[in-house]
Amino acid sequence: MSVDKVDKEQISKTVLELDKEFNERWSNGDNRGYLDAYTDDATYFEPAVKKMIVGKDKIIAWIDSIYFNEHIVRNEYLNPQVHVNGSSDFALMAYNLNTYILDEKGKEQLNCAWNTSHGYQLIDGQWRIVHSNWALTRTTTEETTS
Repeated sequence: MSVDKVDKEQISKTVLELDKEFNERWSNGDNRGYLDAYTDDATYFEPAVKKMIVGKDKIIAWIDSIYFNEHIVRNEYLNPQVHVNGSSDFALMAYNLNTYILDEKGKEQLNCAWNTSHGYQLIDGQWRIVHSNWALTRTTTEETTS
C-alpha cells in the first residue's frame, strides 16, 4: 500500500471521527463543536436559509438564533464518503444522517433525515470546516437544526 493511500485513509478516518464528535456534542446540547471548527470565511447552507451564509460570525449568529436541544438519543451515519485532495490538506466528506429522539412513550423515532456534506481544510495542523451543507432528505418549510 502506498504512503499516499495510507495518508488518505487516515485523513478520511480522522475527519469522519471529528465530525461524529461534533455531532455527538450537538446532540447532547453543545453546538460549539461545529461552530468552533468553522474558519473565519466559512460558507454554510441549510434548508431554512434563503441564501448562503458567509463567515463564521454570521453562521454562529444564525445557528444560535434557532438552535435548541432536541435531546437526540441516537445518530445513524449512512454511506459516509471522504474524498481527499492530492496534497492531503483538503477533505470533502458526505454522508446521510438520521437523528432520533424519544417520543412521548419513550420509543425512538426518526427526528430528521439529512444529506450532509462538509469541506474540511487542514490549517495549522487542525482540520477546520470551510463549507457546510445540510439538506433534508424530505421537503420541509420549518426551520430545524437537528
